[in-house]
Amino acid sequence: MNEYRIKGLSCGGCALRMEEEIKQLEHGSDAKLSYNSGKLTVDPQISMNDVEKILKSDNAYIESGAESNTAVEYHDHNHGHSHSHEGHAHSHEGSNSKTLNLLIVSGVIYAAALLLDGLLDKQAVILLYLTATVISGYTTFLRGLKNLFRLKFNIDTLMTIALVGAVAIGEWKEATLVAILFGLNELLEGYGMEKARRSMETLLQVAPKEALKWENGQETVVPISTLQIGDFVKIKPGEKIPSDGTVSEGRSSVNEAAITGESLPVEKESGEPVFGGSINNEGLLIVRIDKAYKDSSLAKILHLVQEAQETKTPTELFINKFAKYYTPLIMIVAALVMIIPPLLLQGDWKSWFYQGLSVLIVGCPCALILSSPIAIVSGITRNARNGVLVKGGVFLEQLGKIDVLAFDKTGTLTKGEPHVAQMEIYDEKRFFQAAGAIEKSSSHPLAKAIMKEVERRRVIAPNPDEIQTLTGRGIKAKVNGHSYWLGNEQSIAHIQIPGLIQKRIDELKEEGLTLVLVADEQQVLGMFGIADEIREESRSVIADLHRLGIKSTVMLTGDHQKTAEKVASAVGVSDFYGGLLPEDKVKRIKELSASHTVAMIGDGINDAPALASAQLGIAMGKGTDSAIETADIVLMQDHLGKLPEAISIAKRVNRVIRFNIIVSLGLKVIALLLTIPGWLTLWIAILSDMGATIFVTLVSLTILIEGKKRTGLSRN
Repeated sequence: MNEYRIKGLSCGGCALRMEEEIKQLEHGSDAKLSYNSGKLTVDPQISMNDVEKILKSDNAYIESGAESNTAVEYHDHNHGHSHSHEGHAHSHEGSNSKTLNLLIVSGVIYAAALLLDGLLDKQAVILLYLTATVISGYTTFLRGLKNLFRLKFNIDTLMTIALVGAVAIGEWKEATLVAILFGLNELLEGYGMEKARRSMETLLQVAPKEALKWENGQETVVPISTLQIGDFVKIKPGEKIPSDGTVSEGRSSVNEAAITGESLPVEKESGEPVFGGSINNEGLLIVRIDKAYKDSSLAKILHLVQEAQETKTPTELFINKFAKYYTPLIMIVAALVMIIPPLLLQGDWKSWFYQGLSVLIVGCPCALILSSPIAIVSGITRNARNGVLVKGGVFLEQLGKIDVLAFDKTGTLTKGEPHVAQMEIYDEKRFFQAAGAIEKSSSHPLAKAIMKEVERRRVIAPNPDEIQTLTGRGIKAKVNGHSYWLGNEQSIAHIQIPGLIQKRIDELKEEGLTLVLVADEQQVLGMFGIADEIREESRSVIADLHRLGIKSTVMLTGDHQKTAEKVASAVGVSDFYGGLLPEDKVKRIKELSASHTVAMIGDGINDAPALASAQLGIAMGKGTDSAIETADIVLMQDHLGKLPEAISIAKRVNRVIRFNIIVSLGLKVIALLLTIPGWLTLWIAILSDMGATIFVTLVSLTILIEGKKRTGLSRN
């Protein structure tokens, strides 16, 4: 499928209508025109001349490419390379300026007609009104006339009928005002969506365009698309890293905000990974490219953020379906208003014909259709800025509805790294020296935790004379001529453990700790109680989630019940289940989903079945491929700190959409009720729609504004 960037889409209803028309073309059945992103996807075999005619009928056009004034570039998903199509060079800003200038001119002429009414000949005043109407409303009139001949009834058709009708009964003043207000309405509607799109586009501009390739001591500027795995690039201070890679030489701090949403720089040195799109702060780095740009974390994120704009939420689908039947229904109501009072109630034909024309204008569904898309794009953009990747509007809407949040324990509520939680020491010097000597060369996670504690106490561990692994039990070693044992209880079976020490061993095991004992030939020197370290933000995040209205937080873990109980108590979750296999987690999620809207959050690797089973899967993993691919929403950080704010934004988006729908329909109902006493006028009708459109646009754009107060832990 080929993609084109479309400019000049003034309303959601117009985009829907044009999509339907393009679908009726040969090879057009799979066409998609997204009002949210301003993107058209079509079959390569479709006639682009026919497509452009349809777009032109609504003042929309294909945006010209950056390399040429006549060629427009688009991306071919099937082959991954660019093509060009001869189109027309346009400037959206220029188009908006032209429309605004025409509206200003017609506004001035209208004001002059009002002032000169009574002073000039009636025909001259009518000519002024007609001139102002033509300048501001001719495009709408022509579109509406075409649709009328095709028997297609949309807002343009309704406006054309209303304008012709108003002129026919001599309401020149109101006809002109309707034309001017409708033009202004369309302009403001277009501006609102364009503002939301521009905010998204600014976010998508984090990708660098070129890289400084470093080969045989020579620097060469190359496009990032040409970089291959194994290439080396030089990153100067202030420059963007072109793709995912590993630092080969140099040391610097790197700003990873584009990927993780974190503004604090991360120190990088030789051997450490870096993300494409992150910015090198002060030092010079030589980076080995590990992924071609198209496979990098940044490329995947940007692609998913763009795709997110394309999905329609259940609310949007309902609104679009409703709008489809709403306009014909209003036309029937307008016809009844024109006919019934004069026929049955001795009403004045001219007066009720005028009322019927006003009802037609109330049939415009623009504000209603606009209730959702700007809010959705704003919410996705706002979360993406925070390093929270929402893969579609449907998931953003769902995030705002969840009432139960299930957590994996390891790597989510905890760091997934063992640390020494408690110690029992009976011979301090020999205990740490023996433990350090035995564990210093081991890469086992438990050994690393023990070595951290040894180093923290600044103990200089000697090298062992000899070392022997005891399978399933631990290690035996000779240090300074003495034998030592390190491991579980079975590793020290050669000595009789005193009752008090055995009691302490049982107590620590009851607390869910993994024990590593150290002994010599005759006695226990001490023991390490090791646990998975709880993330410092977990407790405050859980508290924030409960404050946001999440009814229940549930921890699911494969660890035994005692460990689960200890972690659950420390972080403050509502409920917990221990000793679960992956299939047991899925079963629990399904049980919870029967009566609640459930989201599951895990690391995106071993929690894939549970993430897939929940109504919403949330993964965290600092940009790991598996996390990005598995879940509906991805936290690009290595902590939960941004989760409460993401849920808060989603809830706000849902509130804004509901509010917008109520305002849009409410103003129309009020306008329709004014027909009962015969008070509805053409300008009240257009103002009711225009007011609603401007209002829902402005309310939706407030989602982009970041508040001063943050929910949850912020590491910014």
